Amino acid sequence: MQDRQVITEESITPRSLSILGSTGSIGRQTVDVVQRSGGAYRVRTLAAGGNVRLLEEQIRILKPEAACLTDEAAARDLAARVKDLDVKILSGMEGIRRLIEDWRADIYAISISGMIALRPVLWAIRTGARIALANKESIVTAGHIMIPAVKAAGAELIPVDSEHSAIFQCLEGERRNPVRKILLTASGGPFRGKTLAELKEITPAQALKHPNWSMGAKITVDSSTLANKGLEVMEAHHLFGVSYDQVQVVVHPQSIIHSMVEFSDGAVKAQLGVPDMRLPIEYALTYPKRAAAMTKALDFWEMPDLHFEKPDLENFPALALAYEAGRTGGTMPTVFNAANELAVADFLHGRLSYPGIAERIAQAMARHRVTEDPSLEEILAAEEEVRKSASF
Repeated sequence: MQDRQVITEESITPRSLSILGSTGSIGRQTVDVVQRSGGAYRVRTLAAGGNVRLLEEQIRILKPEAACLTDEAAARDLAARVKDLDVKILSGMEGIRRLIEDWRADIYAISISGMIALRPVLWAIRTGARIALANKESIVTAGHIMIPAVKAAGAELIPVDSEHSAIFQCLEGERRNPVRKILLTASGGPFRGKTLAELKEITPAQALKHPNWSMGAKITVDSSTLANKGLEVMEAHHLFGVSYDQVQVVVHPQSIIHSMVEFSDGAVKAQLGVPDMRLPIEYALTYPKRAAAMTKALDFWEMPDLHFEKPDLENFPALALAYEAGRTGGTMPTVFNAANELAVADFLHGRLSYPGIAERIAQAMARHRVTEDPSLEEILAAEEEVRKSASF
């Protein structure tokens, strides 16, 4: 295994906070955690895409020093709406760069969705701060760049995904003990057990109903196809320095165990909790300390039976494709991610069948000529290649 020092154990208590992606699902829950913290954090900056109304509301509640919308017209609208406040309004990617570099924070909570987060994540890492990361795409496609950058800057990278937070917690105090296997749990989604014929009839409305978690549209669909779990496999490989053979996906429909770690002696540690994203968000902000509970506690007398099974790779092939992309490396994880993103969009707009999502990913991967050890520019070029493909 590689060195896991990318995620440090130094005891620091950061106070100032920047929330990038504050109007999305994870961003809104991060704001909720901050509001419930009893004044433990001073929000210096906020950033979002184009949701003027919600960002204005957050500005009036949290009173940041600066805020940014990547949509320039929306930023002008926001500036007019908050002209009565002492807040600097910026726009575009350059605005996000300025937020990060000119208003330094102890923690950057990054929940920007998609590949657009690549540069902001790297900018934040270079400040040497704590990065509470809820963006999969950046580490999946550029983990080979991000992890060395974290070490070089002396930054902290703490995962916010419930599964990776669970693994992170299981590894606490185990730095010198060899890891045999990471057991990455998956709910199996709403269509677990369905046949291919049944999956062909799945509608977007059905796919957007996750049995356990409340999430955004794309990640909810990804969870049902197991593409999300495939992205998490690649994420675990980079975050925890393990081989792909050491990452085993276990379907656990109850979503009570968020993931497990098996050590060299066969002992297994698990992190359990109610399925509520505020728990891993709060832990990423307060680490190494634990704050007062914001979530409902588990009642072991009322807990359902815990069930485990193998993932169905025949009817949900996106997971197997993700392992293939990860093992191939180079620009292939970027192709997997971009093809999946576009295919999900087509499915949600009624232009593609549910099984067609994995088929599109396989087609894109088969066409791609891999660039090994790609630069940031080559990663973005690979994504653009998929987007320009005639199949999409």
